[in-house]
Amino acid sequence: MALERADDLALLSAAAEAAGVIALGYFRGDFETWDKPGEGPVTEADLAIDAMLRAELGAARPDYGWLSEESEGAPDRAGRERVFIVDPIDGTRAFIAGQEGWGVALAVAERGRVVAGAMHLPARGESFAAALGQGATLNGAPIRASGRALLEGAAALVTASQLEDALWPGGAPPVERHFRPSLAWRLCLVGQGRFDLMVTLRAAYEWDIAAGALIAAEAGAVVTDGDGAALAFNRHPARAPGVIAAPAALHRALMARRRAG
Repeated sequence: MALERADDLALLSAAAEAAGVIALGYFRGDFETWDKPGEGPVTEADLAIDAMLRAELGAARPDYGWLSEESEGAPDRAGRERVFIVDPIDGTRAFIAGQEGWGVALAVAERGRVVAGAMHLPARGESFAAALGQGATLNGAPIRASGRALLEGAAALVTASQLEDALWPGGAPPVERHFRPSLAWRLCLVGQGRFDLMVTLRAAYEWDIAAGALIAAEAGAVVTDGDGAALAFNRHPARAPGVIAAPAALHRALMARRRAG
């Protein structure tokens, strides 16, 4: 089983790097962009990468299901033991703006649990990766979550709207707020220990969080949905009720504030 997960991770990592080459061919150039109603922007680069990934990953693992932001999943994906979960470009707005904070996020979920994940940020030359039970890495070197225990002043990747009092019966967390455009990258940065925690209490698409959630967890963070429950993948619809990732002590403190009263 560990060997299968390592093989899947190697496949994902290579595919993410190949996708990055395609993305860089469009980046800061002229390309077509349009809006998907209710879902935000998409570019021709997203579709080109999605098509390549579906062809290459599907050929390598024809028995795996398919769930991607940019192409409809096979109707029987819910019945597949394993499924690819794909975001061709996570952080599309940053990509369009010519900023570096975007990447290719790829994962394999097995019976609802992510077992391999890769997040490649081509413009930054960074590749995060993890396989279940095998730790997490950045450019091949092990990474570890911060281990911080004090919530007050913790460096948090969270938007101002997610700290509104109505969302926190026990009081909004007294954190130092930061932002990065890609949700998958935010999770990886918690795993790296660059930031202590990340929070979004909005519904999160599986393709935005699958790879990053495993990377953060394998780096030692506790990763749950916004209500503190374990994340599950390959669901219908493919959304989680938010994501919270933090070292154990900080996660307990956050959940105490979410559940107070």
